[in-house]
Amino acid sequence: MHDFHLADVIYKTIIDHASKNNLKEVTRAVIELGSIVEHGEEILPENLKFNIKMLAESGPAAGLDVVVNKTVGEDWILREIEGN
Repeated sequence: MHDFHLADVIYKTIIDHASKNNLKEVTRAVIELGSIVEHGEEILPENLKFNIKMLAESGPAAGLDVVVNKTVGEDWILREIEGN
């Protein structure tokens, strides 16, 4: 659960970007994930993906396809969102 906080921040960022781009539905999000450590454990791409999908179960991102690519660095980037 140490990665749930970051998943929540990323999910809110996805929804914010969708709203600013007049998307009523978000179907796909691509995230680049560096080496981020929370509570002494590195956040793993598969755990982050699971938590973002769980947060998106209802609302404008229901059924969201989440792609998390590992990258160098110590941060994350919302690389792309798609929707209608």
